Amino acid sequence: MLLLMTDLLATTQAAYDAVAANYARDVPERYHSTPLAHAMTPLFAELVIAGGGGLVADAGCGPGHVTAHLATLGVPAFGVDVSPEMIALARKAHPDLRFEVGAMTALPAADGTLAGVVANYSIIHTPPEGLPETFAEFHRVLAPGGHLLLGFQADDHATRVGEPFDHSVTPAHRYSPDRIVALLGDTGLTEVARLIIAPSEDTKRGFPQAYLIARSRLIP
Repeated sequence: MLLLMTDLLATTQAAYDAVAANYARDVPERYHSTPLAHAMTPLFAELVIAGGGGLVADAGCGPGHVTAHLATLGVPAFGVDVSPEMIALARKAHPDLRFEVGAMTALPAADGTLAGVVANYSIIHTPPEGLPETFAEFHRVLAPGGHLLLGFQADDHATRVGEPFDHSVTPAHRYSPDRIVALLGDTGLTEVARLIIAPSEDTKRGFPQAYLIARSRLIP
């Protein structure tokens, strides 16, 4: 399992390094110009601030557009991505923000120190068997009451966690929101809200899109 995940990490890194310039040109503009693509980000920011505020990690930050959006909403955020090329572009575009090369399964934060974690379409490159480790890492770094925002292509099949699909960059899965919520619950994260975007809004593949906000349970 460890070897498999290491190989997948290397594959993902190489694939995104190769497309980093085009990705940085196209994806941030699409994120900002499509209201549904960023609808949950302000809500997430408000929840973080209402909970007392604090630092947020953008896990799988790409060229840093979500990290920067959070900063404009009053949430101090830093980005982490496995692709050195993406991190270089993020630092160039947003020199006032912090970006680091790293993996979602080893975030550069001490236990219980973050007010939030965002993973915007980055868990799709984690296979189903790797999700528990990833979610456990999100829970590890979150302070009690901290919030998690996930975005991913959704699968509404009732009996499976996820299904592979033909991602244009590297192997990916779309996931059942209900099954993701169950896996989050196993690691101590409770669903707060969800947004499901209709398949008709995805003109490329016709997939529903899911955005979930979860909260780390308070210590009794």
